Amino acid sequence: MIGSQAIVSFPRTDGNLAVYTSPITSYGTRLEQGNLTFPVFDISATNQNNEMIIYASLQLHGNISTVNHLWQVGPMSGNTPMMHSVAPSSPNVKSMGSLDFLSGRTTSTKSSPSTLKTVHGILNTVSWGILMPIGAIIARYMKRFESANPLWFYLHVSCQMLACILGVLPGFVTGIVLGLRSQGIEHSCHRIIGIVLFCLAMAQVLGGLFRPNKDSKYRPFFNWFHCLVGFSTLILSASNIFVGFGILRTANFWRNAYIAVLGVLGSIVLLLELYFWYINRIKGRKSETSDKNKSTGIAVAA
Repeated sequence: MIGSQAIVSFPRTDGNLAVYTSPITSYGTRLEQGNLTFPVFDISATNQNNEMIIYASLQLHGNISTVNHLWQVGPMSGNTPMMHSVAPSSPNVKSMGSLDFLSGRTTSTKSSPSTLKTVHGILNTVSWGILMPIGAIIARYMKRFESANPLWFYLHVSCQMLACILGVLPGFVTGIVLGLRSQGIEHSCHRIIGIVLFCLAMAQVLGGLFRPNKDSKYRPFFNWFHCLVGFSTLILSASNIFVGFGILRTANFWRNAYIAVLGVLGSIVLLLELYFWYINRIKGRKSETSDKNKSTGIAVAA
């Protein structure tokens, strides 16, 4: 990261070990040799059994006795160090700690997600991962009850609009800000899915504003478009939320909690599908019986 003070070592192509200091001044650094903000003496390194050990004496400023440090390993291109992995599962992301020079003790620490990352995760999980599925369930099942018309429509629109307000606006904006703050760190899959979701959400909003009348010949095409975009959004949303959990390295509790929410919503969908399947089957039998009675001329007394 920019501002880091690095001590670099690697085997050169001629077999000798390179060891030097390098101040990090940009995300595109090639770890060029340079002086640090504090003096470094007696620097050397060894390479035995695929293990690099760097030795150095540091002259720290003032009363500083504790420093935070990272261990990073990356590939080489000839005699030039290349970018190390920043994947959430990479040891490079987790290899951090503090060193107390007075006591000689080292303390490993875990990186915690920033407040903005946490806000981004909460907003998008609640909006894309909970509110939108609830809105879809309302539209698919509640409208089948005649007594719920037109209440189901207003509930559906309210739920989806609230999801858009939370997810598309602050949720998407916080994602852009995080990307700008994290130059050099790429979460391509998460970013691409997020952009696709933003486009799908905008398409749904515009489609809803300009939807054809119920009697229009174009209404069936709109219905298919609305359903296809909606289901695609739900699938991509859930997928991207789990990708986000991996990036944040959240505790299993939150991942399991969201899985439980999906389980509850899925159970509700299954029960409603079974219920309406049963209702349609009963109606179908009554219709068949009525058709048979008409064909045989039998009158059924009320």
